[in-house]
Amino acid sequence: MADLVILSKSAIGELVKLGLLIPETVTDLGRTVTGVVVREGAPEPDISTPEAFRQALLNARSVAYTDPKAGGSGGIMFSALLQKLGIAEEINRKAVLGKGGHDVATSIAEGRAELGTTFISEVLPVKGAKVVGPLPGELHNANTYTGAIHARAASRDGAESLLRTLVGPATRPRWVAAGLEPAFSGA
Repeated sequence: MADLVILSKSAIGELVKLGLLIPETVTDLGRTVTGVVVREGAPEPDISTPEAFRQALLNARSVAYTDPKAGGSGGIMFSALLQKLGIAEEINRKAVLGKGGHDVATSIAEGRAELGTTFISEVLPVKGAKVVGPLPGELHNANTYTGAIHARAASRDGAESLLRTLVGPATRPRWVAAGLEPAFSGA
């Protein structure tokens, strides 16, 4: 059994409701932002506004994103976004679906897709894939990862110490380097 659990904020909330986690230990750690990805060296599309991003999707020969049926939050969000933008049918005809964000970034890096969206933190480790930027304006999307101590933790003190370390000021540069926005103050 784990002493410290780190999951999406919504999943942690559900586990707290079930009594599996200690409510007062719930701590936001970092946010990963959905970004737009192209192959390194490829022209960068205009994604400065929601309408420009919509047009970039329509102009792309192929679009990679996480298969919503795989259960990943990024794919589920992007599928709903395509519906909201009124272009789901057009984009799905040229979609290159990945099993997760790393797979999406790899599809871009290997040239199997021209444009993609996934969490920026999942793109950074993939050589050959380049982040153009986050989704623009009201399309901006972030997924918060949260930690909490298990109600039956064998080493609550150790878990609390690790949680304090994870949100300590010295860790901010590591969170940022990994493509995450720290969800805690820098002080």
